[in-house]
Amino acid sequence: MKQIQYAGVTRANGRGIRAAELIVIAVAGTLVWAQQPAGTGAPLELTAEQDHQRLMDLLHVTKVRPGADPNHPQAENAVNYDESKANPYPNLPDPLLLKNGKRVTTAKVWWTKRRPEIMEDFDREVYGRVPKVTPAVKWEVVSTVNEKVGDVAVVTKKLLGHVDNSASPAITVDVDLTLTTPAAAAGPVPVMMELSFKFPPGRALPPQPHPTWQEQVLARGWGYAIYVPTSVQADNGAGLTRGIIGLCNHGQPRQLDDWGALRAWAWGASRALDYFATDHAVDARQVALEGHSRYGKAALIAMAYDQRFAAGFISSSGEGGAKLNRRNFGELVENLTGTGEYHWMAGNFIKYGSLFTPGDLPVDAHELIALCAPRPVFISAGAMEGDAWVDAKGMFLAAVGAGPVYRLLGKKDLGTSEFPARETALVAGEIAYRQHSAGHTPGPNWPVFLDFASRYMKVPSPAAGAR
Repeated sequence: MKQIQYAGVTRANGRGIRAAELIVIAVAGTLVWAQQPAGTGAPLELTAEQDHQRLMDLLHVTKVRPGADPNHPQAENAVNYDESKANPYPNLPDPLLLKNGKRVTTAKVWWTKRRPEIMEDFDREVYGRVPKVTPAVKWEVVSTVNEKVGDVAVVTKKLLGHVDNSASPAITVDVDLTLTTPAAAAGPVPVMMELSFKFPPGRALPPQPHPTWQEQVLARGWGYAIYVPTSVQADNGAGLTRGIIGLCNHGQPRQLDDWGALRAWAWGASRALDYFATDHAVDARQVALEGHSRYGKAALIAMAYDQRFAAGFISSSGEGGAKLNRRNFGELVENLTGTGEYHWMAGNFIKYGSLFTPGDLPVDAHELIALCAPRPVFISAGAMEGDAWVDAKGMFLAAVGAGPVYRLLGKKDLGTSEFPARETALVAGEIAYRQHSAGHTPGPNWPVFLDFASRYMKVPSPAAGAR
């Protein structure tokens, strides 16, 4: 067995890595990467392309199928927006069928047997496993400011969650969180937490609705929080030996079933919820999540895995989120298995854009939504003009597919399997859906979601505050 150094990889200090740190073993003509102890040095530096190739080698994959191309209509892999071609794999996994072939007929069997089975499949094949033990987070209140948002007096706290890096001092992770609560609240208030993009200084923000979502939340007596997922894990493959994933791996590359960025971002949301449980201004039993686009994916995953979140507003999450993976419409599984987005997922997920098809996945998005049961979840999409990529109907069908689990647990489903017209709010049950007429934005659905969530989240009364 011949051992060779992979010369294309360098450390952060510019020196080549030692053969004892990362080697490639030639077995029957196939290059197989192997990890070796790296001591306490700096994290390994790999480009996304190098890391992606490493995972392909581990899987014995020679190439991945190209993802959907939205820019070249004549390309062989041009994106499909034709509904007649959208369902090459129409048979979905049954969320209430145990792996032993028996049906789930009671809530107890769902919680003790079927739900863990589904989570295991997502962990191993799709989003990756969070380590059983992750570093502790120590929260620091960096500043406290009394200000006004619109006409409401508020208290805004800027927080940093310092992740214990004593095991790998070269890697630093600080969770970026801001909390704003009404100054005149009678007691702990519900909080709406957004997974937020952080724009560079000087860059113009996207157009905001009026009133803003923050003003709409405050008008109901709630507070709001802004959590920046990229403070926990960078949004690229080159960053996987850093951030919380790299910290847990001591700067080394991932195993095939290690967590990807989506699970890492969801982990950070849960750590924010840990903090809220210590803040007397917040009712931590009433914290809802909102995320848009890639952060809609992460918000749904956080909601599915952490039962403490009270409600979810999942906006335009598309492939890897609320959209059925088995659909051929807009973004595809193959887009997520290429070098640009593979870091969101477990390494094992690459198989489904190469050796296998999306139809071979053991789970699909309807089961991810089902993991949120019995809590309220609102699936949001924009119009075809501007938001076709996320496949509004594919997300609707996933919401329909989660219905049997909600009904089993005594809750209401969407109430229909017929795809509704735009602007039709399906909000009678605990699963809700609405496609607005604008593009790739959550804005038009904020008022509808807040009305929906207000059925479940309540502000303290002045009398309660007086006690």
